Amino acid sequence: MTHIDLNCDMGETPGNQAGSPDGPLLEYVSSANIACGFHAGDPRRMLLTVQAAARKGVAIGAHPGLPDTKGFGRRERPITPAEVYEITLYQTGALEAFVRAAGTSLHHVKPHGALYNMAARDAALAEALVSAIYDFDHSLVIYALAGSEMVKAARAKGLRVAAEGFIDRTYRSDGTLTPRNQTGAVIEDIPQAVMQARSLAGRVDTLCLHGDGTLALPMIRAVRDALVQDGILINAPYCI
Repeated sequence: MTHIDLNCDMGETPGNQAGSPDGPLLEYVSSANIACGFHAGDPRRMLLTVQAAARKGVAIGAHPGLPDTKGFGRRERPITPAEVYEITLYQTGALEAFVRAAGTSLHHVKPHGALYNMAARDAALAEALVSAIYDFDHSLVIYALAGSEMVKAARAKGLRVAAEGFIDRTYRSDGTLTPRNQTGAVIEDIPQAVMQARSLAGRVDTLCLHGDGTLALPMIRAVRDALVQDGILINAPYCI
């Protein structure tokens, strides 16, 4: 029987903002990547999202990003390996405090946006990011783009890795994600997303959906239904 994880980026709205999409999305995913305040979210939203994920039995991960709320952490900028280490360690520790307070445990770390993409292709940044996770808690799982420098660095360090594919993003020929400033980078057609999820299943450990997409809820529902119909079990990696 094939297993796969469905993960979603969450906790990306202010804590005092009504109508967060996270609650409905938690009905369909098996792991949640929760923003740690640098690119989005705030302490109140971190608390609420952690508590909601814990109630649903969804595996909880830290989702550290560049300090760029204006650009939602999706704008690349020069950054040193030392800075990557520091901001990853800082944000992971912040999210883990809320996780401990909720009486549960942190499962994984998945970098966000520009930080994710930069570390996916830059070996020095990948090593710094992986080292921060390892030094914080080497039992954590790292979610990283399949075939990326992050995967290589994590395996070299002895961390558990969940190789990641994307439901709602297109790829370039080298296996990297199409930059968001290019036409067609984001998949906005549900049948296309389902087809991509099915094509990736069996080749990756986890599939990501971005929770801020306008079609996020019907898309994850359709993808989950299709995978279950295919006989695939939905589980967080290393939690089977």
